[in-house]
Amino acid sequence: MKKISSPLASLLPTLTGLLLVSSLVSSCARRPIAATAPPAFAAIQEAELRQDLFELASDSMRGRRAGTPDELRAAVWVAERARKIGLEPAGDNGTYFQFYQLRRTTVSADTRLQLNGQPLRLWQDAWVTAPVEAHLNAPVVWLNSMADTTGRNLRGKVVAMKLLAPVPLPAPKMSLWGYRYILAALAKQSAALRTKGVAAILLVANATAEPQLGFVGHRYQDGLYQLPSMPVAAPAVPVILLRQAAQEYFSLGTATLKADLGMETFEYPSVNVIARAPGADLTLAKENVLFSGHHDHDGIGTPVAGDSIWNGADDNATVSVAMLAIGRAWKKRPGQRSALFVWHGAEERGLLGSRYYAENPTVAKSSIVAVLNGDMIGRNAPDSAALLGSTGPHRNSTALVDMALKANQQFTKFSLDTSWDSPDHPEGWYFRSDHVPYVRAGIPGLFFTTLLHPDYHTPRDEASRIDIAKLARMTRWMYATGWAVANTPQRVTVDPGAKLER
Repeated sequence: MKKISSPLASLLPTLTGLLLVSSLVSSCARRPIAATAPPAFAAIQEAELRQDLFELASDSMRGRRAGTPDELRAAVWVAERARKIGLEPAGDNGTYFQFYQLRRTTVSADTRLQLNGQPLRLWQDAWVTAPVEAHLNAPVVWLNSMADTTGRNLRGKVVAMKLLAPVPLPAPKMSLWGYRYILAALAKQSAALRTKGVAAILLVANATAEPQLGFVGHRYQDGLYQLPSMPVAAPAVPVILLRQAAQEYFSLGTATLKADLGMETFEYPSVNVIARAPGADLTLAKENVLFSGHHDHDGIGTPVAGDSIWNGADDNATVSVAMLAIGRAWKKRPGQRSALFVWHGAEERGLLGSRYYAENPTVAKSSIVAVLNGDMIGRNAPDSAALLGSTGPHRNSTALVDMALKANQQFTKFSLDTSWDSPDHPEGWYFRSDHVPYVRAGIPGLFFTTLLHPDYHTPRDEASRIDIAKLARMTRWMYATGWAVANTPQRVTVDPGAKLER
């Protein structure tokens, strides 16, 4: 009897071969890469970092201020760069974007102030230091010192006095020293006067504060930015800062204040840009190593030496373009876990973009293995850097810290300044960047930085002042740390009992 071969039988060798190949491919895809395998450093090119930096920090971006079309323009620029690299959109509805609302509360433009019947120009002669509703028409009680409040009934009175130097003074060489001087002086003095039940407080600038009024006053004019979910806490007592020239109104011992103070609330869109580079392992790729930075800065402000654009090259265009470079490297050689890139908006308005994303992640929160955040990574001495979150009480994951330190020792060899991680450091730098909301949410997190410099938050923070070689080196350190996190089979965890001091 003749044996009839079926078509399926003739295909068995081919099918067997395909199954074998498929098995081998799957095995390779799932085989963890050792954490010591070399990252794709060649994909991080100084020329590309330079080109991206000079575009994002250019005058045409107008300082990328949160809640303005300039921030949205910068976000679109970042998203388009991510698309060209080949990163997948990981925002809302299949896009690169996560929009959210900013609530801005300001002093009303209809606010009117008069001393002795003479009008004071808002934001030129007088600064209302916080939005508040109040209507006043009353004599002013002049106080020569805080001693004048002793044994005196000031309840319901409008009081005025000279701004007193805060005790203690801000630390020498602290960033934005004059700004912090005024904030500290106002907070201390007004708090003491409020205990007397006064109706309003007028503070006349002293010689130290006077030159800082334009810069500080710009911040008061900006008002308060919040997410709509955050409660508004309007002050019960108006505090008004006056130029030194206002002293003449009180020289005769009698003065009258007439004030109609109002507040206005607006909502503006801000945006996080989110992209993803899938990992190579079919299982571990469901987990994400989150690279974090912010694309916004301070926008247009009071001119300094004729320049009114706060370009924010170091703060934080450096990290924004570093994340693009890391994306290129991850596409060239994927880690086992996926890389998630979040360019936050509204960081300069109070870490609002990172706070929003930590509360509303576009991936499962449990899938975020670690957050590697950077802020200002392109200035100061070539071999200096800092890793905040590496010492207690800021260290929340010893395993993550060890990976970062090992990556630096193995690849980038920076000399690390740990002093800025101390809870006693006057700058409080640890709490001033986008890793904080994630750490508070119980996710391992670190903060890579090359620290502050004299051009911080001034129009002098220009792309031309960035050390591109150092920027590339810091980018490689962040990338190498993320590479280790992505390729270690056991995910990093939060240390038992880890808790920030505030």
